[in-house]
Amino acid sequence: MRQTLRTLAVPVLGGLAIILAACGGSDTSAPAPAPATAPEEAAPAEPAPAETPPAEPAAEVTAEPTEASAPADPAATGYAAYTGDPAKGKRVFAQCMTCHAVQEGRNNVGPSLYQIVGRESGTIPGFKYSSANAESNVVWTEENLFEYLENPQAYIPGTIMVFPGLRNPQDRADVIAYLKNPT
Repeated sequence: MRQTLRTLAVPVLGGLAIILAACGGSDTSAPAPAPATAPEEAAPAEPAPAETPPAEPAAEVTAEPTEASAPADPAATGYAAYTGDPAKGKRVFAQCMTCHAVQEGRNNVGPSLYQIVGRESGTIPGFKYSSANAESNVVWTEENLFEYLENPQAYIPGTIMVFPGLRNPQDRADVIAYLKNPT
């Protein structure tokens, strides 16, 4: 029984480590901690059987969870390659709430992002935009937002928005899904 549990635990823990690595995690480069090992007296003295690291069960364990962070359509590019999740986007958007709101007419340091998709940049009445943003003539489509959110200063040079951007494309797709339906 103990050997059976150990045989099952290795692929599951290994699969869990792969899932956590595949989801993107944070932007830190620190390696993930190694899975915990059983106490010394429970470890077998003999080498592990050859079938212990089965490749197919580990792939089955990781296939479903990694789909959320992998492109939805491997042949697609940019925004079209991802399916956004509004609930996850709401959590990612928390870092944007320092400056932006999603409520209509509520400007903070940044303009309201209420119904941003389809709107022309620099057009919220009463908000003082940078000249770069006001004169950019960008219509905020999902694709434009996807590119902009990666690196705002590169997309609109001269913008006064200091946010460095969201490097993870899945995070960007999730935020856009949330902005389209901020519930």
